[in-house]
Amino acid sequence: MYEIDNVLRPYAWGSTTAIAGLLGRPESGGPEAELWIGAHPDSPSLASRPDGTAVALNELIAEDPAHFLGDASVAEFGPRLPFLAKVLAAAKPLSLQVHPSLAQARAGFARENADGVPAGAANRNYRDDNHKPEMIFALTPFDALCGFREPAKSRDVFLHLAGCLELSGSGVPEILTEVIDDLSQPEERAALRSAFERLIAGGDGVTEATLRVVAALTSGAPMAPYQPELSTVLSLNSEYPGDPGVLISLLLNRLSLEPGEAVYLPAGNVHAYLHGLGVEVMASSDNVLRGGLTPKFVDVPELLKTIAFESVGVPMLRAEVSELGQELYQPPFREFQLQRIELLPDGSPVPLAQSGAAVIIVTAGSVYLDSPKGDLRLNRGASAFLPAAHAPVNVHPVSGAADTAVAFAVTTSMKA
Repeated sequence: MYEIDNVLRPYAWGSTTAIAGLLGRPESGGPEAELWIGAHPDSPSLASRPDGTAVALNELIAEDPAHFLGDASVAEFGPRLPFLAKVLAAAKPLSLQVHPSLAQARAGFARENADGVPAGAANRNYRDDNHKPEMIFALTPFDALCGFREPAKSRDVFLHLAGCLELSGSGVPEILTEVIDDLSQPEERAALRSAFERLIAGGDGVTEATLRVVAALTSGAPMAPYQPELSTVLSLNSEYPGDPGVLISLLLNRLSLEPGEAVYLPAGNVHAYLHGLGVEVMASSDNVLRGGLTPKFVDVPELLKTIAFESVGVPMLRAEVSELGQELYQPPFREFQLQRIELLPDGSPVPLAQSGAAVIIVTAGSVYLDSPKGDLRLNRGASAFLPAAHAPVNVHPVSGAADTAVAFAVTTSMKA
């Protein structure tokens, strides 16, 4: 077992306090958006060898993939860690985005390589050849936009806005009338696609319509019965005035997770995290197609190829408790599952649900890892990489501890 140091990404939308507070670390003084825990080559964790030297986790795994990952993982996913875990802390909204399927990622990555697009170029869509299904487990109240809702429900919100604008005397912009017509189409895919395309490509017309809507709402236009959706419009516009993503948000499910709730996001799902702290897990990829709420590159034609234009219920992910008492979150993806581990002082150990390699991070108290190949103590804020060859691992409370210990572990899926 290897204790690891992880890379902190200081994106501007990150909280200055949440990750430090969770892990009991000093604050850096700047935004702390994502703590990457894994072997993605862009920001690999550093593993401590027994002799005290450090090595990038992806390089360590490459020394003996079968030992570190297990034969089954190598056969299915190749000689790389299949997943990437993060602690994510959003103080401001992230970009409106979607992730490609595996086939789209492979084709897009090969195409941009053949076209000579530099790996770090701002206009690069595909950073690697992998897909990026993901899940988020809320550690605090967590707000997000997640997937299209039924067109009729979004149409009702736009009709409400049109009524507000008529009452205000400012008139209804033509583009809002067109979006209402788009959403009135009987075929769902056509309705969602045409409304989304009109808003993302609307240019100055969308900007003007957004600013008129915001002016009406801030002047006292009624928000009920759409308070959450229209409050989100105001908050998004305060960060990105006139951005197409402000009105696109009304096409999406508005989600508020309570601590302990989780949601998963397959390829093609348009989403944006708005605010909160959580444990995020995904296939090991950094492929993101953006659709607004960002100063970064937005490739509209490529984005439209990637989106699944279908309404979805919010894909909540419930805990499953195994016969061994393991609290597991298992989305319908082969690359990963999440285990939440809670240990009472002087209580019984919990077996780690491990299939292939695993990573673990402690968010409260201290734990003691016991395996046939060695032992390791981890205090709050510490994390470790657990090779497949070191299984089985039991997670123990530290003897004499006063507080409940909490840890999160990620491994490949144990579902067939």
